Amino acid sequence: MKYQIKQAEELTETEIEHILQLWDVPVWSSMKPSYFRTFFKDSEFHLLLDTDESILAVIRNNFDFTLEISGEQITFTEAVGLVSAHKKKGYGARLVQYFKDNANQRNMETIGFCHEELRPFYQKCDIEILYDKAKSIKENENSEWVNSEDDDILIFNISKERKEQLSQLSAENTAYLITKE
Repeated sequence: MKYQIKQAEELTETEIEHILQLWDVPVWSSMKPSYFRTFFKDSEFHLLLDTDESILAVIRNNFDFTLEISGEQITFTEAVGLVSAHKKKGYGARLVQYFKDNANQRNMETIGFCHEELRPFYQKCDIEILYDKAKSIKENENSEWVNSEDDDILIFNISKERKEQLSQLSAENTAYLITKE
């Protein structure tokens, strides 16, 4: 097995097709490679590959992720889109460890999100979890601020100060996802 990081423009058409198949997002299923590279230009892809260079697991690092907390805009890298090609073989857990180590080595403030049912997986991967804090993040949908669908915030690598800010999120102390126009 091999761990590799690629920018969107470095992915082959076959890799892009495989990633889209693994992600299984209906609105993205017919995405062409050229559009994929543009759409994910602010991302890098962390891959676990087998000896034939086939993707065993993928996670995307989104560099276009800013939260406004108490009036301060804070940019994180967001871990998103973790999926394994084969369940229960340890590929996802192995990739999470490589990913976490990479975030620490590069000193990137990196967080992710998960639903409650995925907690056991991330606990097993030794990822720190801020339980029930993601619901305090508001996202703009159709000009209306709505709560995030995720339950928890995953801590891959952040400073004590940032962790404290995220730990204090609540229904009364919300964060807002800032998106570029």
